[in-house]
Amino acid sequence: MRIAMIGTGYVGLVSGACFSEFGTDVVCVDKDAGKIDRLLDGVMPIYEPGLDALVEKNMAAGRLSFTTDLEEAVTGAEAVFIAVGTPMTDGDGHADLSYVYVAAEEIAHAIDGYTVVVTKSTVPVGTGREVHKIISGVCSADEFDVASNPEFLREGSAIEDFMRPDRVVIGTDSEKASDVLAQLYRPLYLMETPILYTKIETAELIKYAANTFLAVKITFINEVANLCEKVGANVQEVARGIGLDGRIGSKFLHAGPGYGGSCFPKDTLALVQTAKDFDAPLRIIEAVVQVNEERKHQMAEKIVDACGGAVDGKTIAVLGLTFKPNTDDMRDSPSLAIVPALQNAGATVRAFDPQGMEEAREMLSGTVFCENAYETMEGADALAIVTEWNEFRLLDLERVKDLLSQPLMIDLRNIYKPEEIIKAGFDYHSVGRDPVLAAS
Repeated sequence: MRIAMIGTGYVGLVSGACFSEFGTDVVCVDKDAGKIDRLLDGVMPIYEPGLDALVEKNMAAGRLSFTTDLEEAVTGAEAVFIAVGTPMTDGDGHADLSYVYVAAEEIAHAIDGYTVVVTKSTVPVGTGREVHKIISGVCSADEFDVASNPEFLREGSAIEDFMRPDRVVIGTDSEKASDVLAQLYRPLYLMETPILYTKIETAELIKYAANTFLAVKITFINEVANLCEKVGANVQEVARGIGLDGRIGSKFLHAGPGYGGSCFPKDTLALVQTAKDFDAPLRIIEAVVQVNEERKHQMAEKIVDACGGAVDGKTIAVLGLTFKPNTDDMRDSPSLAIVPALQNAGATVRAFDPQGMEEAREMLSGTVFCENAYETMEGADALAIVTEWNEFRLLDLERVKDLLSQPLMIDLRNIYKPEEIIKAGFDYHSVGRDPVLAAS
């Protein structure tokens, strides 16, 4: 089987590499010639654990290739996936679908036989129908079908998510298209992965509803964490207590500085706008968006309060800048609100992130970037943990105390146990676990 993947961003590159691992011949297309040249040289445009080895293996096997020639890639392909970006338009929440529609137009002119055109990008309800309209202006009805096949990849564990997904969603009105995609996903069917066949509109909405529900869980536990701090409860124990309920589940119940990344901020806003467009407002999601934005600024205030109410003239060591560990993605990361807020309050920020430094340099001006975790702490007045990279979980506490001007730690990810850090001589602050109130 042969497919084409239009777009070599996060979704396109990971999906293309994983399909090739299934034994499918995959041609990935991108207009950025420089990116294609780097991929051909084995240089990944993103950091994703295991991706470089997967790409190298399947290129060597002849199953995965890269090109800038869309027509060549589409010719002879049984399925063509549109995996281009859908950024917000001027921050108003609407998804910019221009890249999707341009890709559809170009695919239409390249089709030379029956082809299933699949939207892999995250797109609002109605996009698949518009893609069908665009292609039908060039191709006859028997030459193509359109389907929606949303992705559910988590940055940092995307390969595992693709190879062993909770489910595969295929939205199409065509039995012929369903058969083509069923054959493509046959390796997962043999593993008894649930495959859900729906209308296109349903598949498009499933993607947004899934991400938005997870954003609700994160925001809910963050607000519960605020209450825990007031009443002397432990948010981690609360999360475990409710997460053991099978109707709720334990995932995404980790209190912290708020959600970020390429999906949740964009998708929650897009779903809110779609709901408004169809006069079916989603009040809960509107509140989630507002609360999450406020959460990031509250975390900056938490750091300031821990420093005695003022950070003017002080130096804050920040560990972690990406929105989550095991990625280099800085998009909508809480650090993009926290660091500038500290700087605006007069603080000097010294920072380190294992993978996000290159992008962070362009987004966090005035920050002193360091070579490692301990360098950030040299002479700093406080240490703030913003992203829970594994290498920050076992810091040499005696060394940390020696480097800091005072033993003050603000742990926004709750990666340490309060009793252990306090016993080590630190003034310790975490999220939803106020040690003073809990002990009283």
